[in-house]
Amino acid sequence: MSKSERIILLGCPIDNLSVEEMTEVADGFIKSGRPHQYIAINADKIVKMREDDSFREIVLASDLNIVDGQPLMWVSRLFGTPVKQRYGGLDIMEALISVSGKKGYGIYFLGAGQDVVEKVRESYTKKYPDMKLAGWRNGYWTPEEEESVVRDIASSGTDVLFFAMSSPRKEKFLKKHLENMRVPLVVGVGGAFDIIAGKTRRAPQWMQKMGIEWLYRLLQEPRRLWKRYLIGNTKFIWIVIKEFFTRKGTKSNERDTGSYKEKVNTG
Repeated sequence: MSKSERIILLGCPIDNLSVEEMTEVADGFIKSGRPHQYIAINADKIVKMREDDSFREIVLASDLNIVDGQPLMWVSRLFGTPVKQRYGGLDIMEALISVSGKKGYGIYFLGAGQDVVEKVRESYTKKYPDMKLAGWRNGYWTPEEEESVVRDIASSGTDVLFFAMSSPRKEKFLKKHLENMRVPLVVGVGGAFDIIAGKTRRAPQWMQKMGIEWLYRLLQEPRRLWKRYLIGNTKFIWIVIKEFFTRKGTKSNERDTGSYKEKVNTG
């Protein structure tokens, strides 16, 4: 992947790739055999990066950061670095499982409740009969069980691990265990498992395009998500406003400096 395809947006490195380009990059990661991490970047993660230094370091070090959320698409255009495409956990899973089935890559589903992850396994086994299923496990374990979870994944022959767990718990778990799991590509997929299992529903396309997919999710799970979206979104808007005026002030200073130099040179 060329360096020109990575941009900085609100202090976060973003890989500006279409889903097809992302799939090619992911395929290269898998073939390398070395562990890589994929993080879906949205407004919530931008806020968390400002509030949690350890989480910020994890995102900065991630191998692949892809925009998941219409608000970041708008911000990228506002700041003159338009992102090609946004895609969420479901889109990523469809793209990578399709390729993995053709190439014989092992797939592992990790996270959510037992009933949910079982339904995810059943759904994709039926949809992609050629999918090589390396394993699956729910996202609940005690501190004493943690090492055995890592060992089981490491010995499973997994090439792509889809990890459904909330942030920053997911990213901090991976910081600790990514190398030991020996999985070439770990992909955080947020609430994708719940949607696949029918526990929650994905927002209609028109809501996604309007950037109010968060509202649809909030209405389904108000008690769990109200703080993240109502307070988090307000913080995100404030971050964007501050960045906008910082950039505007910088450009104004550059113009003033240029005019001064011109006067000096011609004076």
